[in-house]
Amino acid sequence: MRYDSTLGLSGTQLVELHDRLCEMLESGGRPKEMPKVLDVWEQMVIALLIARQNMSQTLLGDLHGVSQPTISRVYRTMLPLLGEVLGLHEPALADVLKNRTTLVDGTDIPTRNRKDVGQDNYSGKRHRQGLNIQVAASTSGVLLAVSNPLPGRRHDRRAITECGWEQLLDQHDWIADPGYQGTTAKTPKKKPIGRELTDHERAINKSISSVRSAVERCIGHLKNWKILATGYRGYLRELPTVIRIITRLEFFRLGW
Repeated sequence: MRYDSTLGLSGTQLVELHDRLCEMLESGGRPKEMPKVLDVWEQMVIALLIARQNMSQTLLGDLHGVSQPTISRVYRTMLPLLGEVLGLHEPALADVLKNRTTLVDGTDIPTRNRKDVGQDNYSGKRHRQGLNIQVAASTSGVLLAVSNPLPGRRHDRRAITECGWEQLLDQHDWIADPGYQGTTAKTPKKKPIGRELTDHERAINKSISSVRSAVERCIGHLKNWKILATGYRGYLRELPTVIRIITRLEFFRLGW
């Protein structure tokens, strides 16, 4: 199996993750919810497959010779354990902002349209329900931070304030798209009413956009964990926790 493309982690990283899980389970005891029919390695792989490929639990059950409810128990037990053993790989935002220019952009985590959810999660721009997260990256496209999720209806300008990042970013150099105008971010200039941008203004915008492309690549890598990209099917109340665990998996993948 090509672990890098299928599970998102290298073979060496998977062995390390498995060893950490086994050590934690030996010291704290195996949760009674963990199915005994599958070993720790198999359960870890199943949880990673759901996170990386957003695979159907029924399909995974067929592949492993167990029922869909068993796969559901594996996922609900193992994913939080992964988040726990990877907690130290998530850096503090205040630390990663120091001595660098930071790129910031927002993206949505689609949740499929749900009848029991109000319009606060509906994005008129994307024409679907979801949650908004803010992503910070270095100018080389390395992930630095992912904010707590907000309702998908939030505009990025409001989201950057509500997630608690704005005060920290104000103390540093940061670059963002025009949706963040009104902050201290360096943003491309919008076309003024009644006139075209000058050649100088267009050149500045092009320069900013070329730098900003790195944060878009970073978001693309984050969303290679397809549970964040192709439509989250689980309980909506659990999604903020899932986002945080996937963020830690991405930091681990990057070697933080």
